[in-house]
Amino acid sequence: MGAADDRLERVTMAHGAGGRAAARLVQERFLPHLANPALAPLDDGALLELSGRLAISTDAFVVEPLFFPGGDIGKLAVCGTLNDVAMCGAVPRALSAAFVLEEGLPLEELERVVASLGATARAAGVPVVTGDTKVVPRGKADRLFIATTGLGERLPGVEVGGRLARPGDRVLVSGPLGDHGAAILACRAGIALSGELRSDCAAVSAAVVALLAAVPGVHCLRDPTRGGLAAVLHEITLASGVGLELEEARVPVSPATRAACELLGLDPLGLACEGRFVAILPEELAGRALELLRGRPECPGPLDIGRVVAEHPGRVVLATAIGGRRLLDLPEGEPLPRIC
Repeated sequence: MGAADDRLERVTMAHGAGGRAAARLVQERFLPHLANPALAPLDDGALLELSGRLAISTDAFVVEPLFFPGGDIGKLAVCGTLNDVAMCGAVPRALSAAFVLEEGLPLEELERVVASLGATARAAGVPVVTGDTKVVPRGKADRLFIATTGLGERLPGVEVGGRLARPGDRVLVSGPLGDHGAAILACRAGIALSGELRSDCAAVSAAVVALLAAVPGVHCLRDPTRGGLAAVLHEITLASGVGLELEEARVPVSPATRAACELLGLDPLGLACEGRFVAILPEELAGRALELLRGRPECPGPLDIGRVVAEHPGRVVLATAIGGRRLLDLPEGEPLPRIC
């Protein structure tokens, strides 16, 4: 393939100039994967029929590598934003997506990402209704960044937030923790664990909506992304002025993630998830909530891992398997940047 032919297969500055090349990029690489009635006019925004109280969340995704076991930056962008909307006690209804493309990015690679993003959004029943693309010169970005915004309708009568945890509440998690951060880290470190280590990247919004509808009275919902379980629990203790006590033996971590963390000297409770959530709710509701979550495909092995207490506000205490107690420290930072 000659140099001229190669340029036809890669992002060029012309794709960001708003002319014929830009229009062709949208028509050929984006619309086949994102088409829906709200997006079809290709106006500067979208007109939606929504009512009541709304929730909105926006996020940027800069993961490296773009493709990883269990997902890619396109799937991650949809799941991360839908999950954030759901944590507000809302049903996600629409997404916007903005793409920052580096000159030289292979168009085939871009289309793989867009196809994954579109398929994930369709599977969740949430359309991408508007978006944008920008192209920056070679060396001014790292191949591809995505920024997404999600809009949702808040469920009537539902109030959730980090400030609402109360002594006596139980702490539930929807499945094994730290898989996303461990998978990204292992990819970069070249660690192979028989293909078992995969990101937990998934949309949990349907499970959260089902939980809130069937078990009214949930106090807090959080997805443990950057900083993992340790970070979100500390945020809740500070917002609510309470303490937390967890049973370390009941905190779920997959064998592959535990093995990767042992090799690298990391605590899995400080690693990011992208398909898990934490629910804090009154003790009398915990059994019903676990029963519901165990029937959801988005929740592989939900568990009750501890309780909210009035003592030691602002601290998370782990009861160890050997009968001791230790503080779960707030992470100082991610072991690697650009994990989501």
